[in-house]
Amino acid sequence: MNWTDERVEKLKRLWAEGLSASQIAAQLGGVSRNAVIGKVHRLCLPGRVKAGGNNAASRTATKRPAPAQRPAAPATTTFTARPAAPAARPTTAHAMGATAIKAEVEMESAQPRILVPTSNVVVPLAKRLALTELTERTCKWPMGDPLKDDFHFCGAESPDNSPYCKYHGRLAYQPVTERRRAANTAARA
Repeated sequence: MNWTDERVEKLKRLWAEGLSASQIAAQLGGVSRNAVIGKVHRLCLPGRVKAGGNNAASRTATKRPAPAQRPAAPATTTFTARPAAPAARPTTAHAMGATAIKAEVEMESAQPRILVPTSNVVVPLAKRLALTELTERTCKWPMGDPLKDDFHFCGAESPDNSPYCKYHGRLAYQPVTERRRAANTAARA
């Protein structure tokens, strides 16, 4: 089907009156709704006039919202004090198919860790033993990268029934009360 000048003029007039593409196709005859839509786009016709509004209002209402900006990541990571009030949840817009979806993103704020140096801690001198040199009475705490040549074990004297020396045993095993306290603070956050 050819688009003659008179059919194009009729299409423009019906489009300006606010008829739908299906209604225009029925009045023109011999043309599909999709053909009308394609011709409207090729002619760059403005949006249809809707009841109760003008053409400019309908065009501005159909614009998509601009996607929300991501918060900039800090250049360096430092421990800071926890904010007094919880920050508002940032929102982000992303496309899912042909629809823009605005979603709330929940972000957890990092809790500052207070590092308190403990006194009376004596780090044993490592004897730098290889795997073949370990015995039942030596500390088996690995030190370094196993893929490197300088990998070794602590090798300090370990108490009975423990694979580690006293220092590495405190690192490896936490008392139950400390584990519960750590779990409770993590659950509250």
